[in-house]
Amino acid sequence: MPSPQTVQLFHPSRCELGEGPLWADDRLYFFDILGKTLHALDGTGQDLTSWSMGEHASAAGRCREGGLIIASETSLSHFDPATGGRRPLVELEADNPVTRSNDGRADRQGGFWIGTMGKKAEAGAGTIYRFYEGEMHALISNITIPNALCFSPDGQTAYFADSPLRTIYRWPLDVAGFPVGEPEDFYRHQGTGGPDGAIIDGNGSIWTSLWGGSGILEITPDGKPGTLISAPVSRTTCPALSPDGRIFTTSARQDMTTDELAAEPEAGSVFVAPFAAPVLPEPEVTLA
Repeated sequence: MPSPQTVQLFHPSRCELGEGPLWADDRLYFFDILGKTLHALDGTGQDLTSWSMGEHASAAGRCREGGLIIASETSLSHFDPATGGRRPLVELEADNPVTRSNDGRADRQGGFWIGTMGKKAEAGAGTIYRFYEGEMHALISNITIPNALCFSPDGQTAYFADSPLRTIYRWPLDVAGFPVGEPEDFYRHQGTGGPDGAIIDGNGSIWTSLWGGSGILEITPDGKPGTLISAPVSRTTCPALSPDGRIFTTSARQDMTTDELAAEPEAGSVFVAPFAAPVLPEPEVTLA
């Protein structure tokens, strides 16, 4: 199968701020952060189920105990898609009305990383945390828009971006999945747009959706730009992979002008393309 070059429309969701796609239990889960809603699509992109979150929610992970861990502006919680019920796990800056959750992903040691940011993208308002064995640990602060959280196939390296800096950093991890030393520059984006959400394939390449860059960019294990999968919308936000060899991306229409929306009528929708590289299953979070 040739490398994908262009996405196709998967579902015309037209989220204000689509984010956090996750393939789990034969469905693609994703959020409209500003719409305070969690959505799920079946594998055809036709059957949509939605749940109101009641607050900004942005990221999810699979749980070993079943269900999903959900990150919102005030907490991490366990979500049961069968009932729609949520059970609080730990608070997440619940006493800070300035911030909300943003990008997050499960690591390969059973933890869950989640970044916070200012609701108006206030400079330096964000922090990256790790939830592990029932406890929350602050890892790094003074982040403006934490994004691109993902983990090497061997679980020994974490990656993250501070989107306004257009840079993805790498951070060595110990055997329990905690960072060692300081993060270092891995990839500095020189093209249009900048890194938003990201995922890693079985070869160790990062695939990052480019906010303002109209697509999904491969970054090879040596930190070089690779394949660009183009999209018909500029504000692509976060990718996800499915076991049957597809790559998805969410997108946004936040703050777009009337003219911009007319030029990009599918902005905020979910897109898909065939994917040739090996797909790793999403890790599972241990809740306690």
